[in-house]
Amino acid sequence: MNETFMKEKPVMPLVISMALPMTFSMLVNALYNIIDSYFVAQISEDAMTALSLVFPLQNLVNAVVIGFAIGINATMAYYLGAQKQQLADKTASLGMLLNMLHGLVLAIGCIAVMPAFLRMFTRQTEIIGMGVQYSNIVFLFAVPNAAALCFEKIFQAVGRMKTSMFCMLLGCVTNIVLDPLLIFGIGIFPAMGIRGAALATGIGQIVSLAGYLTAYYWKPIPAKVKVRNMKPEKQLCKKVYSIGIPATLSLALPSVQVSALNAILAVYSASYVLVLGAYFKLQTFLYLTGNGVVQGMRPLIGYNYGAGESKRVKEIFRSALFLIVIVMVIGTILCMAVPQALIGLFTGNPETIRLGREALRLISIGFIVSSVSVTVSGALEGLGKGKESLVISLLRYIVVILPLAFIVVWLDMCYWICLGENGMNWFQFWIMGGFPFGIQKMLVLLIPRNFGIAGSIGVLALDAIIGGMIGVIALAIKIIAIIREVINIIMELAGKRISC
Repeated sequence: MNETFMKEKPVMPLVISMALPMTFSMLVNALYNIIDSYFVAQISEDAMTALSLVFPLQNLVNAVVIGFAIGINATMAYYLGAQKQQLADKTASLGMLLNMLHGLVLAIGCIAVMPAFLRMFTRQTEIIGMGVQYSNIVFLFAVPNAAALCFEKIFQAVGRMKTSMFCMLLGCVTNIVLDPLLIFGIGIFPAMGIRGAALATGIGQIVSLAGYLTAYYWKPIPAKVKVRNMKPEKQLCKKVYSIGIPATLSLALPSVQVSALNAILAVYSASYVLVLGAYFKLQTFLYLTGNGVVQGMRPLIGYNYGAGESKRVKEIFRSALFLIVIVMVIGTILCMAVPQALIGLFTGNPETIRLGREALRLISIGFIVSSVSVTVSGALEGLGKGKESLVISLLRYIVVILPLAFIVVWLDMCYWICLGENGMNWFQFWIMGGFPFGIQKMLVLLIPRNFGIAGSIGVLALDAIIGGMIGVIALAIKIIAIIREVINIIMELAGKRISC
């Protein structure tokens, strides 16, 4: 197959033809995630909570193998565009070996730490037991899953998007069909509960890999996976990892975010953890669809960048951004219009549905704006600029949301503590609310020295009062500074992107 069509075909039809198969397969994959969660939720609310708690580590494993595969994809596309066939073959071959090793190491590690990981978020033995049962099975398939995902990116790098779509659909459809059979024991199948959901996932991944292997040998692609090309080369490894590591971190950041938010929400109720898990399943449906466009865009940008077609790179970026904005608009409308129906897929508890409805409407406000960061991150990966892409992901998942989540939860706790029978004690709220953000400044100045017990207590109390009052001002200044820094970073990255 001659992949030069990637620099010859008109841009918008080209982006659509590359993105449409992947968008469709991402939709089905996201639908599988929701259906899988729906069937697990029919077991019990505890089962759905267990699945939500396992999700961060499961997503972490996928992040590593997919992120490294993105490095393979971008490097291959660049070498193919630059007409360096031998280096493209070596990238595919060595990448396959390394990605399978990543899957093996992560599988062993996740199975080993899972019980302790679950105990960080809950003390309910039933939830912990279900989580361990699910993870012990699903992580056994990490190596074939890593190979399948590597093949996915290899096929995409040479423009074989329909083959990639077909193989992904094979795995997803297999999983969807097997879920109810293995969970509830329909017909000749045993009733395995949450273990059945894990086994259905693993079998789906095996079927997907079998599809890629059949397509690889039945209809060969320009890049070859050969054992003799699996010998590590320093420069090639450096190039792939320079894209793959930031891509991995970008994909793993949602896991860090979910784990941190789970820890915060677990203080209130397990229902909040369930709502967060349900939201991320629904968000996955939306963002995987947008990611389908990114997957179509990434090899196009890498190929044209390698071929020196900078003008086409910019046109491809603008076309992809337009398509992703359309996806986010549709997602926003659905979340605003029928949030209770969407949350109702995961639980029948009226109170949980009420909480989820309010949360979904609030969160969906940012969907359309996020289309810019999704598109820019994918474009930067295609250009081989993994570090810049990582910065955007850090801003999106960690730097802004986690500090804000802590601030909101802390202020909420202070509010209820300061709310008395006679109403709200706003002065006390001011001091308590600002305490974490200002006390360290006062302790430097007012450390008790040469005081008796009463004097030391008095000085510490003064520290707390003054520190809390200062903290409110310090918090406001920090928020303004963070917003200004975020704007500066985005403007700087935008300038770098435009100059490429």
